[in-house]
Amino acid sequence: MRTVLEKYIPEHSVDICFELIKLHQVHLKIVNERVTRHGDYRKGVSGKHEITVNTSLNKYRFLITLIHEISHLVAFEKYGRNIKPHGDEWKITFQRLMVPFIRPEIFPNQLLPLLARHFRNPKASSDTDATLSLALKQFDPENDKNYVFEIPYGSVFRIHNGKIFKKIAIRSKRFECLEISSGRTYLFNPNAEVELLPS
Repeated sequence: MRTVLEKYIPEHSVDICFELIKLHQVHLKIVNERVTRHGDYRKGVSGKHEITVNTSLNKYRFLITLIHEISHLVAFEKYGRNIKPHGDEWKITFQRLMVPFIRPEIFPNQLLPLLARHFRNPKASSDTDATLSLALKQFDPENDKNYVFEIPYGSVFRIHNGKIFKKIAIRSKRFECLEISSGRTYLFNPNAEVELLPS
């Protein structure tokens, strides 16, 4: 397991993660990318703690996702299964488990203040923290995707499932986009990755 972890997370985080996985008897599976989530935790029918993390994540996002999922396991074990998945108990657990990792040997200096801010009140997904998500994206391999917030109003774009939208307005912190085929309006997070189509 240690040698597997070395491929996916920063070098100085491997020992701490390995100990957490051993301590909580985690069965870790690294899986092909799922668009809707970076990772997942569930207690299998056999009683095993199963965590999956997407193989496509850069090493910093992979580490955050792994600790996010281990935090679900630890929070359920400590507080019971009736807690909200991303409620206060999970937030406290996630904060506590992340503390040993938020240091310059593990994360680049430019990420540290953003992580410190994010972990004052962690969200259900680091993707909903647009500033942190954008900062983490710079460590991804190059791709031809844009964030919704980057493209001009009136632009037409395609999402992962092939549906085509036009960016029309901003509402609070999200962008209103019109689905071309149905005429229905949907709200997009600013940092949703999309493929810009020629106008």
